[in-house]
Amino acid sequence: MRINKFLAEQGVSSRRGSDEIIAEGRVTINGKTAKPGDEVSPADVVELDGKMLSHKVKYEYYMLNKPKGCVCTVKDDKGRKTVMDCLPASSARVVPVGRLDYDTEGLLILTNDGDLAFRLTSPKSEIPKTYLVRIEGGITEKELNRLRAGVEIEKGVLTKKCRIRVVETNKSFTKLNVVLTEGKNREIRKMFEVVGKHVDFLKRIMIGELRLTGLDRGQARKLTQEEVFYLQNL
Repeated sequence: MRINKFLAEQGVSSRRGSDEIIAEGRVTINGKTAKPGDEVSPADVVELDGKMLSHKVKYEYYMLNKPKGCVCTVKDDKGRKTVMDCLPASSARVVPVGRLDYDTEGLLILTNDGDLAFRLTSPKSEIPKTYLVRIEGGITEKELNRLRAGVEIEKGVLTKKCRIRVVETNKSFTKLNVVLTEGKNREIRKMFEVVGKHVDFLKRIMIGELRLTGLDRGQARKLTQEEVFYLQNL
């Protein structure tokens, strides 16, 4: 097993984050500083910052209704609230799967299962994620079709085709369901900015067919075996 995958399964960080930790020289394998790409087996002694890590991993899976005003990181150097503050103190060293930005709320998965986290976030998986979006004012069908076809949100950065359906509309706001198969930084907000619309509320409500249910803002619960099986087979 590659060392970055091993660290991810320990809940240390994502695979990418683990690569950064390895590059900083904080990880050793049998007393020698680890390098990206190193392989480890159950017979190897792996240490992070001098603390030995166990090869025995008990996977845990949580669903969180992420509130606004917290960040999707394990620690924050600015002292802001993180999604980890919403989990029970007895939980394993899990990490958030993907990110919702500071002002976005809704469905977030946290786990120490590195393979599942990689599958859910890999662009190649194209797993649909559904968001409830509220914009100020109205929007025309022409503008919606433009967004559905894909738009340039930054120079040279194009969004993929997506599904958008109007849920509710009146003179002051419009609510929509937006289904994406990618996860560019602040993608939905930037998409609507292209057509001159401001997003004032954004919430992820589904990953695939897994729906956010039964949780108040800031609450978390363990996934059921059926939910874990579903995600593993997406």
